[in-house]
Amino acid sequence: MAADAPKKKEEPQAAQLAPVEAFSEAERAAIYRVIHSRRDVRDEFLPDDVPREVLLRILDAAHHAPSVGFMQPWNFILVRNIEKRRAAYEAFLRACEAEEQTLAPERRSLYRNLKLQGIMKAPLNICVTCDRARFGATGLGRSQQPDTDILSTACAVQNLWLAARAEGVGVGWVSIVREADLRQIFNIPNEITIVAYLCVGYVAQAYKSPELEVKRWASRLPLENLIFEDSWGELAASTNPP
Repeated sequence: MAADAPKKKEEPQAAQLAPVEAFSEAERAAIYRVIHSRRDVRDEFLPDDVPREVLLRILDAAHHAPSVGFMQPWNFILVRNIEKRRAAYEAFLRACEAEEQTLAPERRSLYRNLKLQGIMKAPLNICVTCDRARFGATGLGRSQQPDTDILSTACAVQNLWLAARAEGVGVGWVSIVREADLRQIFNIPNEITIVAYLCVGYVAQAYKSPELEVKRWASRLPLENLIFEDSWGELAASTNPP
């Protein structure tokens, strides 16, 4: 009988620690530029395919998002098939019509003039899902806050979006669509939660400010009104503008 192979000596956990330093000024500027210039793209997509190596870098960034209990509950359905995308677009139209009826009459005209998706124009759609039972029904850190798996998947979406922006790739989140319709179109099991339906592709230009702000649907809230200190509703004095 052959001798057993020698066991690899495990490295002490303390040896896995490394110093943490602030990024350089140029690196910080690049990160904040990506954050501040990220846009929800609707109508500016180019027909060019995103190369596989670029797409894998973007998905790898999503896969490195934080997840509670290191659950990594996400999956990514890459949708290029024209019939699947047309079915998603038709589902969007039905949901859009229903949503319009919930708006005040004076807002409906503006709503109809907004471009709210790029399902058919973008060369790639990605449906991001959450497997809520991965590694068990609860898992580490979810017994008291069970929705942290969905929140973790949302973090993956944000990572994807920021990495895409750094690559010059635009992303648009289509939220006006019923989960039941997407579930049927893409054969998604009932136990899997759908978190995001994204339109993805290169763009030649994008709005300097969020499109809904440009088109006067909404405006960015002042940050100082959103920061409380110690208790809900107690504005943090140190964040107020001088």
